[in-house]
Amino acid sequence: MIVQEEKDQNKQQSNTIASYLSSTVGSISNSDVIILEANSTVDDASRLMKEKNSTSVLVSARGDIVGVVSKTDILFKVMSQNRDPSKVKLREIMSSPVLTIRPNATVEEALSRMAKRNVRQIFLHAFNAIIGVISREQIYRRMEEISLSTENLAISGTPVCIVNSKSVTYIKDKSKVNYLCPYCQSPFDTTEGLSKHMDRFHNEFDAGVLEGDVRSIFD
Repeated sequence: MIVQEEKDQNKQQSNTIASYLSSTVGSISNSDVIILEANSTVDDASRLMKEKNSTSVLVSARGDIVGVVSKTDILFKVMSQNRDPSKVKLREIMSSPVLTIRPNATVEEALSRMAKRNVRQIFLHAFNAIIGVISREQIYRRMEEISLSTENLAISGTPVCIVNSKSVTYIKDKSKVNYLCPYCQSPFDTTEGLSKHMDRFHNEFDAGVLEGDVRSIFD
């Protein structure tokens, strides 16, 4: 109940990109995380992901989180190779280590860590457990909603990093831009362009992960 009240209050306050980026990831994350045993099949994971409308499952072994399998992993490591999803184990295709962040970190920090590691989501880790997940798409969607609903926020121009804001003349026209860099306000037409820009110019935080590649545990 307290967590829900915090999320509602955070949503009301996050009516600008700046305030949204300063929000804690714990207040906006999805706590419905799927966890499956390492010997579960891709079929098992796909069924649960569809049921929960999720893009990934965490993989566990002996009570520990040892990896993550995403829809992209299934597409490229199973379907594109004509492998039978009912026979492929999650431990065979999982990515490891799992990128994590503390719940009281900001959305801005989460974005930077995901961009640096070129991943689409990051998991919340506290008290030796995974307690939630947040994705780049979720963040970008909310930023787009804020941009479209806030007057005088969008600008038009060439998508470059604005190091010296005084050297650029801003033309405020929110109809000509889809996404804004949260750091320098550079405009982009796609989330992919925005992500590459942030990865190149704004890798300011060290990524925190569940240490080590633990796939050797199965050897």
